[in-house]
Parts: sequence; C-alpha cells; structure tokens
Amino acid sequence: MARFKPATISKGSFAFCRIVVAALLWLGIILQAKWPVGAVFLVMLLSAIFKVEKAPLILLYRHTVDRIKPGQNTIVDENGIFVSHVVGAVFAAICLVLLYFADPVAAWIVTGLFAVLQTSAACGFCSALKLYTCMTGGNCCRFGWFAKILKNLKDGKNGGR
Repeated sequence: MARFKPATISKGSFAFCRIVVAALLWLGIILQAKWPVGAVFLVMLLSAIFKVEKAPLILLYRHTVDRIKPGQNTIVDENGIFVSHVVGAVFAAICLVLLYFADPVAAWIVTGLFAVLQTSAACGFCSALKLYTCMTGGNCCRFGWFAKILKNLKDGKNGGR
C-alpha cells in the first residue's frame, strides 16, 4: 500500500483546478481549437512536476481569490494527486497527438471522452485520484471497485473488498 503524503490546499483552489481543466477541454471541443487541449497538457505536466501545493492553477487561486476571501483548507494525498496529474498529462498528450496527426473526428471523440472524465472528476465522481486511492487500499468508486476486483482476480486473490 502506498503511503499517504499529506498536502494542504484550499478547498476552493482544488475545485477551481478541476473545473478549469474540464472547461478548457469543453472550450476546445466547442471551438474545435487545439490550444485549450495544449493548455490542459501544460497545466497537468507542470502540476505533476511542481506537486499539488505549487500547481499553476492552485497558485493562481491562492494569489487571487484566496487573498480576497480565504476559504477552508483541505488535506489531500500528494502522491495520489501526482498520479492523477500524470494520467491527465498523458491523456492530454494523446489527445494532442491525435489532433495533430490523426483523423480529426476520432481525435475530437477521444478529446470528448477526456472532457467527460474531467467533468466527472470536477463534479466529485470517479476521478484518477479516487481510482488511485482505491487501488492503494482506500475507498472505491464503482469503477474503482470493479477495477480492484479485476486486479485481485489477476493476482490470485478472492474478492475486491
């Protein structure tokens, strides 16, 4: 089981980050523009490199909205957030490669799938962070619970709970 590494950020900045990423993806789809997908890739990559407390959108929120109206803090798992940022950066990179080198229809469909997944995460449903938590022994969302059962069956263990 991976060790929980606590990081403290404001609840508002955490929500802001997830919402902005989803909004950028939807903006790209609506405008049929590649730059918002590229912005998501950069945000995710920089967030993975600098860790959650110094992630670009977290810092932006901290130095703007939190200065005007400070909100409550929350403790998140830095390791889990790192994994979710890496997954997001990889997914965004795949979308960009497809957008530049593949059939545009297929590329926008994959980008749409990414937007749906990010919107799900922004709304608090099954996100890469929740899947990471599930796979490391924490609480599972429905998809994570199913993935954990499959992993345990592959490893020769019974059940997924």
